Amino acid sequence: MATSLTTGRPWRVILAFSVPLLIGNVVQQLYQVVDTVVVGRELGVNSLAAVGATGSLLFLLLGFAWGMTSGFAIPTAQAFGARDSAAVRRSVTTGTLLAAVASILITVGGPLLAEPVLVLMRTPPELLAEATLFTQISFLGGGATMFFNYLSAIIRAIGDSKTPLVFLTIACALNVVLVIVLVGPVGWGVAGAALATVVAQAVSVLLCLEFVRRRMPVLHVRREDWRITRGDIFDHLRLGLPMGFQASIIAIGTLVVQVALNVLGPEAIAAYTTASRVDSLATALLASLGLAVSMYVAQNFGGRRPDRIRAGVVQATWMAIIASLVLGVVLIAFGTHLVRLFVGDGADEVVDSAHLMLIINGSTYSLLGVLFVLRGALQGLGQAMIPTITGVVELFARVAAAVALGAVLGFAGVAMSNPLAWVGAVVILIPAYVRAHRALMRMPVDPLEPTLTTPIAIVGPDNSSLNVDVVVTQPIPVVMQKRWKKLLRR
Repeated sequence: MATSLTTGRPWRVILAFSVPLLIGNVVQQLYQVVDTVVVGRELGVNSLAAVGATGSLLFLLLGFAWGMTSGFAIPTAQAFGARDSAAVRRSVTTGTLLAAVASILITVGGPLLAEPVLVLMRTPPELLAEATLFTQISFLGGGATMFFNYLSAIIRAIGDSKTPLVFLTIACALNVVLVIVLVGPVGWGVAGAALATVVAQAVSVLLCLEFVRRRMPVLHVRREDWRITRGDIFDHLRLGLPMGFQASIIAIGTLVVQVALNVLGPEAIAAYTTASRVDSLATALLASLGLAVSMYVAQNFGGRRPDRIRAGVVQATWMAIIASLVLGVVLIAFGTHLVRLFVGDGADEVVDSAHLMLIINGSTYSLLGVLFVLRGALQGLGQAMIPTITGVVELFARVAAAVALGAVLGFAGVAMSNPLAWVGAVVILIPAYVRAHRALMRMPVDPLEPTLTTPIAIVGPDNSSLNVDVVVTQPIPVVMQKRWKKLLRR
């Protein structure tokens, strides 16, 4: 549905826009939460730790695939905004071909590399068999994950952000039912948990395809549309590969953290896995707020409203800080009860360690809230360099903290790697946004006629402070003055 963010009180506009994003973000987290709860309570701490030990490896490859397919949808959005139906169809075929090639590579290579990489990551021997099995099944179903992400992205690219959310919700509900049945009554263990997610994703792919067939003729490709040129492939890879690498930057950091955890043993892995699930649900609000800010800033920049950008970012920052304080209090006060939802009796060490991590993270959520808002604002202004640099800084800060502090302080040291990574990013983001804020102050308010645009959020798996990699709004028939273009390129 067409939505304009260039009118109305900034904080209300941002808050209203962030709500559906929050719902989608929470639904995405529920996949992992359900697996964790069922596996932890039905199979025990070791099985929970085995599933947790695979998270960083799966995120490394599947996160890259997600970022890449999101990039493939950008030319589709651009062609749709230009009302070039032939280019839309050609973009769809190009993206489909590239997604298929990537799916084959993951499906074939992933299962073969699973055990050697898990061994290289120092996965405890008692967890290796279940971790390998879970990883192999997940990679065998990588094509379903790939194409659900790609189909969702191209549906959003032509202006429909609600339907992918509906299908994601259906897939999550199906995953809940399947994981309970396959792990419990059927007794397939961690294999059942992995298979449940794969089947749910495959069903969502079929739903997307049927929806496109019935409701979206603009995406119906013809035989001649499969005549793909080198230029088409280059344009899609030029956008897709960098976005995939950005996702991988975060994943590499989590991979190193996982190695540090593996050295500490199954209880530490289980505690970190459990705390991360609770933490991800809590920070979904902050992530959604950051994405909403990026949309808001992008539209108001296109509409030549620097005054609204300045006011909106300040108000969103205060909203993020207030929300961070509330979330932190909840996790610190009720963290033990939340953790016990994931593990059964007799796992006091896991519960205590997980609660410690929630205390460490919850007490520093204000940093994460500011990080999301300022990063989203800079991305909305079109500044790609600073957000990318902050991702690299987070990587090095998280790795250094996990290795150095983990060796000295054990689990508490590894848990401190996230807040320290947030500090490193915020130290760069604050002066960068201050410069942008001052530049906006020098610009005259020169509003265009209000134009309804369709914000297209290309989003994906959230992991702590994962970048919002792209914000596309279409159509925006704006001819920018030189000073606006100069800021946009910075």
